[in-house]
Amino acid sequence: MLPQTEPSLTTLREQYVAAQLAGNRREALRLLVDEGLLRGVPLQVLHLEVIQLAQYEIGRLWQENIISVAQEHLATSISQLALAHLYRHLPRDPENGKVVMVSCVEGELHEMGPRMASDFLEMAGFDVRFLGASVPPEHLARMLREVRPDLLALSVTMTYHLPQLREAVKHAREAVPGVPIAVGGLAFRWAPVLEEDLGVSFFGRDARELVATACRTLGV
Repeated sequence: MLPQTEPSLTTLREQYVAAQLAGNRREALRLLVDEGLLRGVPLQVLHLEVIQLAQYEIGRLWQENIISVAQEHLATSISQLALAHLYRHLPRDPENGKVVMVSCVEGELHEMGPRMASDFLEMAGFDVRFLGASVPPEHLARMLREVRPDLLALSVTMTYHLPQLREAVKHAREAVPGVPIAVGGLAFRWAPVLEEDLGVSFFGRDARELVATACRTLGV
């Protein structure tokens, strides 16, 4: 069962999941715009209560072997398209002068969460550099030296990529000593001690938590 919210959002989310599983990109986008934005649903709510929770449901169906890997990829590609389509509708606060770099660690291909987090940061006035999936630590370090962001946010979904997180943190601190580092992703549900072990801030699985962490860390 999908997590319950208000009935209209529950219905919208169920219809969106059905469109994903059918591979119907046009219907998925229509639902988000016509039944979402144009009916007054805030974009942030569409991100978290429809797209994100839909992805959790898709992941559950895959884990329980109800849908195939190909179906999971098809559904996820529709949500990636949806986020790209909704990007032009983002409401934006005035720029606050702070740069945040967001990246998945090497080998981590699940980029929906950090992509969504990047959108929320941009809505909050941050200048965001989103590097996407599976960034090797040496290339992350090179980009850090070039950009010198005010905050680095690293995402890990699968627990077997936690060693790569250690490497990413090590390279980041060698490249830009003192750069604040925030981490997040489902992997930390099973490895919460890493936050203290690595000396980083955990921003959870919610994009709003990352924004709050970034504002608190950078004094915005």
